[in-house]
Amino acid sequence: MPAGCSRYVRLSSDEFRARLPEALDIYVRAMRYPAGTAEQRAPMWLTHALREGWRCMAALDADDVLLGVAYGYRGRAGQWWHEQVRHGLSRRSGAAEADRWLSDYFELTEIHVRPENQGHQIGEDLLRSLLEGVPSANVLLSTPEGTSRAWKLYRRTGFVDVLRDYHFAGDPRPFAILGRALPLDPR
Repeated sequence: MPAGCSRYVRLSSDEFRARLPEALDIYVRAMRYPAGTAEQRAPMWLTHALREGWRCMAALDADDVLLGVAYGYRGRAGQWWHEQVRHGLSRRSGAAEADRWLSDYFELTEIHVRPENQGHQIGEDLLRSLLEGVPSANVLLSTPEGTSRAWKLYRRTGFVDVLRDYHFAGDPRPFAILGRALPLDPR
């Protein structure tokens, strides 16, 4: 077990809702977002928990403090992220490439670890436990462009470039869309 982490647990939607302030605090700190971001994201995260195939994993310390969280769900046409990625991928690589990635995928929506607990394998353990048994053909995620521990994790676990330097509507930062076939390779 990584330093500081005593267990990994799957959270129900009710448990996720109860831990939402704690999870959003990790998200804001890990992503270095402004303080008001948590209030803006809370309704969206709660809506995500209602989507088909939603699942969530948490890393907890011995005192039951949340060290990290990861969640996702089955991606579908009509969802904002799906439509944004389809548009960008179709424009750059063609409709066939968009269909290849977006026809049967799990969207790894969020994965975050407290900054002081990063670098101790918690992120990889969350990623692996979240994706274990996911019945989709692929997993996709978006991450800000630039060197980070997250990038190293994604490359180490076999994620490849699907779409680079993409700008989501309403966000000036460039993002990368990364993906890979499921299941993950064993460690």
